[in-house]
Amino acid sequence: MERILLVEDNEAIVLGLKYLLEQEGFETKVAYCVKEAKDALSAKESFNLVLLDITLPDGDGFELCKFVRERFDVPVIFLTAREEESDVVKGFDLGAVDYVMKPFRNRELISRIRNGLRHYEAAGIAEPRLMKCGNLSMNPESGKVFLGDQEVILTKLEFRILSAMLSHPGKIFSREEILAAVWDLYGNYVNDNTLSVTMKRIREKLGDVDGNIIKTVRGMGYRLEEP
Repeated sequence: MERILLVEDNEAIVLGLKYLLEQEGFETKVAYCVKEAKDALSAKESFNLVLLDITLPDGDGFELCKFVRERFDVPVIFLTAREEESDVVKGFDLGAVDYVMKPFRNRELISRIRNGLRHYEAAGIAEPRLMKCGNLSMNPESGKVFLGDQEVILTKLEFRILSAMLSHPGKIFSREEILAAVWDLYGNYVNDNTLSVTMKRIREKLGDVDGNIIKTVRGMGYRLEEP
């Protein structure tokens, strides 16, 4: 069953939409504000589509769309009463697959939802590709890394090393394995001493002064700690 995250604060609209979507075979989770939506998306739940209002009690739907598109490969459809051309253009510029005006016709909305899902399924990216370990997450396609909601800016070398470790959280990576993971990109410029310095910088950027995120396993290498 395909799952939809409905982000809407109007209780009457929520009741009607939830009933409509479930009658059409969609499992529907409701978030009444930006915070609830982020919590649902950041949990281990997965969604096939986000149906999103713009005006929300604790924030802006445009910013929430940006949050989704930076971290997840999931289609977003705006469902809103805001009909200004600038809002429509902004919605599409942020990566939404559709923009539906309120009031809407039920059958048209269902058709647009199915079209949005088909677009992503045809592209082969219906499921999120986010790499996660605890509150550390990485989107390999966008090249962005987040610790909670805070973006962490890494160099190419730092990103490549952390990406290798995020691909297998809990696994002990020997220094040789980590060097091999970046060898084709940096060749002889990456040596054992460079690795030590780079690991130190990654930890500093993650606020990992005690080595609780990236654990040094004496005589063996490094391990990305699972919560």
